[in-house]
Amino acid sequence: MALIHRIVRGISDLGMVLSVTIMIAMFVLVVAEIVARNVFSTSTFVMNELVGYGVAAMTMLALGHSLERGTVIRMSLLLVSLQQDSLIRRLLEIIAVLLGLLAAGIALRYFLHSAIRSYERAYVSETAAQIPLWIPEAFVIVGLGILMLQLVSYLIRLLAGQPAITGQVDSMAGSNDTPRQER
Repeated sequence: MALIHRIVRGISDLGMVLSVTIMIAMFVLVVAEIVARNVFSTSTFVMNELVGYGVAAMTMLALGHSLERGTVIRMSLLLVSLQQDSLIRRLLEIIAVLLGLLAAGIALRYFLHSAIRSYERAYVSETAAQIPLWIPEAFVIVGLGILMLQLVSYLIRLLAGQPAITGQVDSMAGSNDTPRQER
């Protein structure tokens, strides 16, 4: 079981590395666009489109890593009011993971069908770049797949009685229990 979690964590970390790489590429593209417009009075003509695809890709690719690290927005207001190791909290976490798997599965199915259709019909973007639409959809598919793997891994951990993921709100709630020191 620990091997499965390490593999899923490695895949999630790889998604994050790809996400950061895309962010760096978007930065370089924006700088190139600025230089092209201000120095050469021209444009790349694809910056808006590629940055739009990049934002979607990096968001989706980072979801699994974000879940593993506890930085995904969850039912924090409810969870903070419950003890970290309580049965009610564990049950709520399991229900949330199952609902997350359902939602991600529906989205994955939709994007998979859309990407296959885009590939078979050779759909391209309606811009000068004419990027095949299955390419940005593929990034979303991979990101959703990584998220689903992470959710399954988390569900296994919860069912095995291992601790729930603690997020930023949990740590902030813990700090509220201790009084501030007066200066």
